[in-house]
Amino acid sequence: MINIRPAVVEDHELIVSFQLKMAQETEDVALDSETLSAGVWAALLDPVKGEYLVAEFNDERVGCLLTVREWSDWRNGEVIWIHSLYVVPEARRKGVFKQLYLYLKHQVDEDPELRGLRLYVHRDNTLAQSAYASLGMDGDHYRMFEWMPSG
Repeated sequence: MINIRPAVVEDHELIVSFQLKMAQETEDVALDSETLSAGVWAALLDPVKGEYLVAEFNDERVGCLLTVREWSDWRNGEVIWIHSLYVVPEARRKGVFKQLYLYLKHQVDEDPELRGLRLYVHRDNTLAQSAYASLGMDGDHYRMFEWMPSG
């Protein structure tokens, strides 16, 4: 059985390790673990910055994601952005992301202030894109652009 729960401070090291693996696997990026660790602590200690969810399968922590809320003037409410999604390889294709998604979708369905869910995905991650599409999400409306200073 898959259980979804809000992360607690005891999940810090696990979340950091998941994020290091996710960045390496999906974008071939080696994150600075000290910066990442501080960033995870920041969200764990201040839910305004973001909230982590942890997925457990047979009492093992097998995945996590970070949610960040964004105000939408067009919708007069908040949209939940899904960030930093990671599921351990041995738990993939077993419904872990689906349960994380349904957990968040239920929040949107129940809270009149919430308007929807969004995420971004690396353009080459076609497996993830097909998983998102299978749950009814679409990537037809927007492309994401970014600028990040080096260093």
